[in-house]
Amino acid sequence: MNNADLIIATLKANGVSRGFGIPSGNVLPLMEAMRSGGVEFILTAHEGSAGFAADVTGRMTGTPGFCIATLGPGATNLATGVGGAFLDRSPVIAITCNLNTDQLGRRIQMWIDHHALFKPITKATLKLEQGCVAQTLTQAIALALSEPKGPVHLDLPEDVALAATNEQIAAPAQPAKLAAAADAALARAGELIAAAERPIAVLGATAMRLADPSSLRTMIERHNLPFATTTMAKGMIDEDHPLALGCIERACRQVQRRFLHSADLIVGLGYDTVEVEYEAWIGNRPLLQIDIEPVDVAPSVNLIHQVTGDFDSSLARFCAMPAATNRWSSAMLAEHRHTFQTALRPAGKTFTAYAAIDAVRRALPREGLLAFDVGAHTHQIASQWSAHAPKTFHITNGWSSMGFGLPGAIAAKLARPEAPVVCLLGDGCFQMTCGEVATAKRLGITLPIVVLDDRWLALIKVKQIRRQLPLYGTELQAEAYREPPAHYFGVPALAANSADALGSSVTSALAANGPTVIEAVVDSDHYLDTVYD
Repeated sequence: MNNADLIIATLKANGVSRGFGIPSGNVLPLMEAMRSGGVEFILTAHEGSAGFAADVTGRMTGTPGFCIATLGPGATNLATGVGGAFLDRSPVIAITCNLNTDQLGRRIQMWIDHHALFKPITKATLKLEQGCVAQTLTQAIALALSEPKGPVHLDLPEDVALAATNEQIAAPAQPAKLAAAADAALARAGELIAAAERPIAVLGATAMRLADPSSLRTMIERHNLPFATTTMAKGMIDEDHPLALGCIERACRQVQRRFLHSADLIVGLGYDTVEVEYEAWIGNRPLLQIDIEPVDVAPSVNLIHQVTGDFDSSLARFCAMPAATNRWSSAMLAEHRHTFQTALRPAGKTFTAYAAIDAVRRALPREGLLAFDVGAHTHQIASQWSAHAPKTFHITNGWSSMGFGLPGAIAAKLARPEAPVVCLLGDGCFQMTCGEVATAKRLGITLPIVVLDDRWLALIKVKQIRRQLPLYGTELQAEAYREPPAHYFGVPALAANSADALGSSVTSALAANGPTVIEAVVDSDHYLDTVYD
């Protein structure tokens, strides 16, 4: 056995079943170990996509996602996806395959300092060295899985990969456990919730990583807490719940802000400010923060108390407290939901972006998964899409990089092959990652890829208009729309020019034996009112 075999055997022993990447000569020893060791190698069109796919794999499975790249440009490309896992807090092992040890640090083709590259965007960047490969890798896996979760980078020189080893496969990694919050801190938080007349909870990204997501709903119901969510926390509690208020700080954010300002206490439940800082929306409302880390807030935020410790443990203890009461009525909450959802859909006679999003939601079964991308459509989707279960709604909102949606959808489908999955992205994002259509085809996965085609980088166009700047550098296509080609990389491409046509196409694509690209030509003028209100 060589060290490459040992690496793959160790990853497999820790639940890793696939890795994403692009090969080079330096990567071949690790790829051969994957082939012979039963860990699937998935060839992506870009290393950034490999990082995003590893991120979503980590989110979905609870085991580290795995991505691989060569040195130099492979590493810099991979860094985009790894940075996403860092700010969105997904467990990932990222391996760069490097020159031989005696060449490191020399002015040789493609060489850069990988550790300097990855240090700011990982929990750690470690060298794999002869004699301590299993120990280092096991340490990396434990660190990636310890809260707050995140990526760990490992650099593998080719001679180390090929060297024979007598090391044994280590026992599966044991992530560190967070200490429980102090009893006094929890008791004080319970008093504040009980005393509030109009408390509102806001669920954040930490909630995505709960071992027992049902405890979140139990706590909300026990204390009758109306709840809003950040973008990434959508679906942690079914958004059809009568206490649900919808997503904050996306489309029609002013509607949400006005309602949040009617509260006399904001309860941040796993609220990670990497998605949106509190000072952007909270005003002078008092804040009670319950999370795994001390909250990062500006001096303007009225932070009255915080509970810091293991989040599952904190929620379990809140669920055991006497039930609190408040002055919210179901009618008040229902009226707000109606107002919010109506504002998101202004009257129009064209095929609007919001109508296209609604059509996809109707066509995707209730238990289906959505992965989408970054742009104006992100704001609209986050606010109007109804998510019904944990881990069914995938976006990057800490890193917020274009290019996430398609590799994220591919990874979600591989993680849950029995579940219907849809990818929804803008035309700018599709131009950036359309090569991953070929990846989906090679994998033979059923995946509708819905492109909202409005011929602009719409979010930046809206910002240019709001700032009274000329439209410049944001038009994707000047000529009139034409029908799509018959296929992309052998994947059928369809046109959809109405909500009915789009819904029908998505339904058919969900029954196909491979991926389908569906181009929905939409009018996105309403983004000026809904996305940037």
